[in-house]
Amino acid sequence: MDKLTSMKVFAYVVEQGNFRSAAHHFDISPTMVGKHIRSLEENLGTQLIHRTTRKQSLTEAGKLYYRECHSIIEDIANADNLIHTLINRPRGTVKVNCPITYGKKVITPIVASFLAQYPEINVDLVLDNGLIDPFHSDADVIIRIGELVDSAMVARKLGNYHMTYCAAPNYLESHGKLSSIDDLNQHDCLGFQYHQGESQQVANLPSNMFSQSNTRLTSNNGDVLKYAALQGCGVLLQPRIQVAQEIEDGSLVEVLQSFVPTAKPINMLYRSKHLSLKNRTFVDFVLNAVSHSEQ
Repeated sequence: MDKLTSMKVFAYVVEQGNFRSAAHHFDISPTMVGKHIRSLEENLGTQLIHRTTRKQSLTEAGKLYYRECHSIIEDIANADNLIHTLINRPRGTVKVNCPITYGKKVITPIVASFLAQYPEINVDLVLDNGLIDPFHSDADVIIRIGELVDSAMVARKLGNYHMTYCAAPNYLESHGKLSSIDDLNQHDCLGFQYHQGESQQVANLPSNMFSQSNTRLTSNNGDVLKYAALQGCGVLLQPRIQVAQEIEDGSLVEVLQSFVPTAKPINMLYRSKHLSLKNRTFVDFVLNAVSHSEQ
């Protein structure tokens, strides 16, 4: 069994926390993932991972071996990058993790243009609203919304994330206009259900106005809530990019414009200033595309 592949599988299991993710990533079975781990353990003569039916954790030897594996894998990637830089020919896969709505509305079209321009670079784009540890993620580039809490990351600002309240014209006709935030207590609300722990992304939002007792519909998907709003089911609080087209064509009407939450910064994050050629090419492309879209 190829030792380098086994090391890559082991490192991925550590970073993702389970065999199934590694199996999907390497396009092998979970059983084969286990064989790679056992091969390393047999070769080293020690256990790397404590495995139970419910969870797994690294042994002391496993923690040490993971650090060395991670360093070796990075050294190989850097060696590849030196050659790519020498011949000025970026190639490989850029792994990107991005919030769902911003990813769908902004990043996806940019990625499509990027792929067309750089046929030798692939993109692995994961849309995910959850908090992730950037130093235990395999993502090369992470896009997040909210104030930065980790100064160890390199950050490039992409813009600001604007929220807006809106509702269908027929809903406002039958339920009356809103003149203050307190008026939401007398209205049907459509609430977004965030993952636990996303405090940075939702800080200062009037979530009490969208509590279960006051919410006709709760969902973790903005498209679901937008559809309900279009049917006249209630008042929506969503990113403006999610409802911009509907506001423009009049099927949704902005309300409480003087009370919208403060816009939050959108940042593109990566671990080091010394980017590989493929990652630097992607980062520069996104920054340029976002800059032109704002003009």
